[in-house]
Amino acid sequence: MLQEGSLCAQHCLNNLLQGEYFSPVELSSIAMQLDEQERMRMAEGGVTSEDYRTFVQQPSGNMDDSGFFSIQVISDALSVWGLELTLFNSPEYRNLGIDPINEKAFICNYKEHWFTVRKLGKQWFNLNSLLTGPELISDTYLALFLAQLQQEGYSIFVVKGDLPECEADQLLQMVQVQQMQRPRLIGEDAAARDQRRVQRSEAGVEGDRLYNSSAMVDEDDDNLQKALALSRQQIDMEDEEADLRRAIQLSMQGGHQSDITEPLVSNTPQSSGNSEPEPLTSEELRQRRQAYFEKQQVKMEHLSSKGLKQTTNAQTMDSEADGASEENMLKAATNMSLDTRKQSSKSAEEN
Repeated sequence: MLQEGSLCAQHCLNNLLQGEYFSPVELSSIAMQLDEQERMRMAEGGVTSEDYRTFVQQPSGNMDDSGFFSIQVISDALSVWGLELTLFNSPEYRNLGIDPINEKAFICNYKEHWFTVRKLGKQWFNLNSLLTGPELISDTYLALFLAQLQQEGYSIFVVKGDLPECEADQLLQMVQVQQMQRPRLIGEDAAARDQRRVQRSEAGVEGDRLYNSSAMVDEDDDNLQKALALSRQQIDMEDEEADLRRAIQLSMQGGHQSDITEPLVSNTPQSSGNSEPEPLTSEELRQRRQAYFEKQQVKMEHLSSKGLKQTTNAQTMDSEADGASEENMLKAATNMSLDTRKQSSKSAEEN
């Protein structure tokens, strides 16, 4: 069972007995009984004595607010089960020459922390409540383990008497366990979990960053290809518009027919006896203008099918606006061309 708060004495006893035999309330009751017995002994010397007044002013030596309980409390609690504690560090016990491996359990204490080392079945276990789980101790390592605790300043008590039967002891009498990984302190285990969590989080962020970068590159490449296609189509449209505008402007200015027809399509009808092209009639201009707008309309629909609807809408509006003004220019150019032909015929007749 794992450590809760500072109630290590309670966990030490319950790990020793392998059951929930003692609660903090029960241990506190034992501690108060011990305090009362000590007070009564001090009162035998007189309640007005300096020693008695000093004793009653001091806090309890058997428990404190942190949940610590003294060795006297633990010893009294075990006496209910017929168990006794003997100081392992004492010369009297060492003179007995008993091999620790032949004992049944030890209780260890250092700076108000208690924990149990007990044999279950045929194997020894460190049942320290500050560990993430029981720690297996080999028979050859037990004496070295206890000696190391002594060097670190621990007080070690041998548990004498018959421990109550428990399921773990019965099971381990028949089988032996092997421990592949030693348990760690609870604080170290929590820190390791936090570190693994941070590493997984950083790995996930890095993976997302690489994925997003790749997705952005793909999206930028698609946008670039669309922009290049749109640019090429826009250049073609602007070239054709420039040719048509030039033809209309020359026609309005009364320029030579060859200047009007030169920038247009090369399949303009020509007379067989004259190398110079025939002047454009109103019907020819109308047909070319109609063909131009039909070609533009096909390109606009093609752009709209590629998801560029907003851009093509704006271009269509501009084209319609230009078309309205250019239609007026076309009519003026046609009238001027007709007037020019009439004047030429009239001059020929007079000559």
